[in-house]
Amino acid sequence: MSEEKFQSPKIENVVASGSIADSIDLVELSETVENCELNKKRFPGAVLRLQNPKITVLVFSSGKVVITGVKSHDEFVRGLDNLILKMKEAGVICHDTPDVAVTNMVCSYNLGKYINLNKVVITLNLENIEYEPEQFPGLVYRMSDPKVVALLFSSGKIILTGGKTMDDIERGVAFLEQMLGNI
Repeated sequence: MSEEKFQSPKIENVVASGSIADSIDLVELSETVENCELNKKRFPGAVLRLQNPKITVLVFSSGKVVITGVKSHDEFVRGLDNLILKMKEAGVICHDTPDVAVTNMVCSYNLGKYINLNKVVITLNLENIEYEPEQFPGLVYRMSDPKVVALLFSSGKIILTGGKTMDDIERGVAFLEQMLGNI
């Protein structure tokens, strides 16, 4: 049974990072906010799990955060708003405009056809390719424009990572489709 080709890349995860405050008392935060864990022996930041949307935030005393688990731009905005609300409720003085931006997107795509990875290696520029089937069944292809890394599997499934916008990912898919169409 063959799977249908995706019409567009599917977002699997978005990572965003930036600054929401000048400083944060992590001990007070972990004691005040539900689902916030702090174990300084294991990790220098607090781990905050939000439920709506379901995301994980790494919070550092410097006021910087890393948000992961986001699946869409709307979810990112809602998650950031929810995070700021929780921080303010815990007494954290947040920036009026948080400086948080997407740093990495991970998307999946199904080309809908078998990919002969050995032929791809022979046809393309070897400087941009890593393929050691004894170590990993996928071919790693590093694009320079857009700056995206694609993992190609013989099944036709592709994982794209490194893009900061959906435009980066879609340009990467278009390039791969064109390149693989010629092989």
